[in-house]
Amino acid sequence: MYLNAHQQKCCGPNGPEASHARVPSVRGLTPGSGSHAIIQSTVPAGTFQMGDSTGKGNPADGEAPVHDVFIPEFCIDTTTVTNASFAEFVADASYRTDAEVFGFSAVFHLAVEADASHIMGAAQGTPWWVGVRGANWSHPGGPASSIEGLENHPVVHVSWNDANAYCDWAGRRLPTEAEWERASRGGRDQVTYPWGSDLLSEDGEWQCNIWQGTFPHVNTREDGWLTTAPVDTFYPNDYGLFQTVGNVWEWCSDWFSPHYYETSPNKNPQGPESGIGRVIRGGSFLCHDSYCNRYRNSARSSNTPNSSMSNTGFRTVATAE
Repeated sequence: MYLNAHQQKCCGPNGPEASHARVPSVRGLTPGSGSHAIIQSTVPAGTFQMGDSTGKGNPADGEAPVHDVFIPEFCIDTTTVTNASFAEFVADASYRTDAEVFGFSAVFHLAVEADASHIMGAAQGTPWWVGVRGANWSHPGGPASSIEGLENHPVVHVSWNDANAYCDWAGRRLPTEAEWERASRGGRDQVTYPWGSDLLSEDGEWQCNIWQGTFPHVNTREDGWLTTAPVDTFYPNDYGLFQTVGNVWEWCSDWFSPHYYETSPNKNPQGPESGIGRVIRGGSFLCHDSYCNRYRNSARSSNTPNSSMSNTGFRTVATAE
């Protein structure tokens, strides 16, 4: 097959081989010259308990041990970056994403919008992921799709490289993994989700965009969505952040190691000095307990920096003045 299955099957397949990787840039533009229209939330300085204390974690992901971490005050996007904001970046910077350069990206099989000539085949071990020529941020399902009407949905098919290029343009940065978890918790330690410990609301309503039904073939869409939802869907957490779990995975700045928590510093950790994959957090619209329960505050996973797929986006953090 054209791709190897990623170790965490809910995240998506790995990107092209590292020997073909590139480090995109926004040449010709002054860093920070772009605009960034996403509403901000200030997360106060403080110490929180990082890691899984509920027993729902995946041992191989390295969600333990639970440890106290102090994070200085920072400002973070209340939503993931939207298609509209990313389109402004692409137009201003004349930027081409990794998916556009490589000519294809990974699309969930029920979301493919392309004729047979554009279908490259399924990923080995994860047949619900299909390689589609012409799939990218502006054609999320393939060449026959567009983002018309999806301007307020999260941008997807963006690699870690692409997310960093956007940050360079906007004068922003990706959150560290520790910042992301502190923001997602909204000041609530030892709870599973941003809103508390129960998946559904007291009225039995869904509070995030994940998979309902039988994965990967039947989604009953009880939450209202097959793929992405608008970025401000559902209620925000106590810090004003929307959908830190479900909807799309979010890139963080850190390299990933399943052993990092064993030696992580307790003040503003920045992640390992090197690695193969970058951290992604929060799960996506494809998460389901039958194979992936990573739509939780403490859940961790990773993918290679040049990987792109139809369920991964990002949010940004303000740089220090």
